[in-house]
Amino acid sequence: MEKREVVAMTAITEGFETAPAISPVRMIRPVTVVSGGPLALAVAAVLAPFAAARHWPDHLPEGGARRTAWWATAAALAAPWAYGLAVRPWLNRWGSTSEERRHRYPGDGHERPLVSATRAVTVHAPAREVWQWLVQIGQDRGGFYSYDWLENLAGCQIHSADTIRPELQDLAAGDELTIFPGVSTRIAELDPHRSLVIENWGAYIVDPIDEHSCRLIARSHKDRTPGGLVYLLTMELPHGVMERKTLLGIKQRAEAATRA
Repeated sequence: MEKREVVAMTAITEGFETAPAISPVRMIRPVTVVSGGPLALAVAAVLAPFAAARHWPDHLPEGGARRTAWWATAAALAAPWAYGLAVRPWLNRWGSTSEERRHRYPGDGHERPLVSATRAVTVHAPAREVWQWLVQIGQDRGGFYSYDWLENLAGCQIHSADTIRPELQDLAAGDELTIFPGVSTRIAELDPHRSLVIENWGAYIVDPIDEHSCRLIARSHKDRTPGGLVYLLTMELPHGVMERKTLLGIKQRAEAATRA
C-alpha cells in the first residue's frame, strides 16, 4: 500500500492508506452516501437565511409550491439549532457517564481536540467474550456490526459476522485494518481484552463491571486541523450514527452468545 493524503472530495479519509490504483472517481459513491446528507444540510443552513431575508419562496406561484418552499426554508433555519443543541450532544455522549467522558483512555491526545465523542453501552456478557467480537472488526474481517445495508450502498462489501471466528482473533499493533476496499488504516495500540486504538478513527475500550458484564466504550476525537474541520462538517454525524450501531451490534451478539 502507498501512503498518501486523499484530496478534494476524498478528504474525509485524510490520513488513511489508499491503494495506488484507487482513483477519486471511485470514491464518489462512498463519499456521496456517507457525507451527502450532512453536506446538503450544511448548504441548506447557509442558504436558508438568504432565502428568508429575500423572500425567495415568494417568487414561486401561489399555492402548494410556495408553501412547501417556505416550510423547507423554516426547516433549514431550525436544523442547525436542533442539531447543535439537541442531536449532537445526545449522539456524542450516547450511553456514556460523566465519569467516562472525563476519563483518559488509550489513544487520547495531549491537546484539546476540535471534536470529541464518548459513547458507551453496558453488555451483559463477560469482557473476554465481548473482546472476541470487537477484535474481529474490519471490512475484510468480521465487518463493523453496524448498518451493513448502508455500508454496502456505499460499496463497502461488508457482511458483519454472527459468530466468533478463531482465524480473526489474531490482531496486533501495526496491523492493517481495511475500512473500504482500497482504503485502510492501522491498529495504533492494542491491549488484549482491554483496548483497541485505530489510527484516524478512535478507540474501543472493554471495561469489566464484574465476571458477567462490562462496559463497551467508544472514544473518538479529531485535532484542530483542516482535516478535523472537514470531519466535523461531513463525517461527525454519520460516524456517530454508525458507531452507536456498532456498539449495539456487539452487545446484541455477545449477549445472545452468552445466553446460548
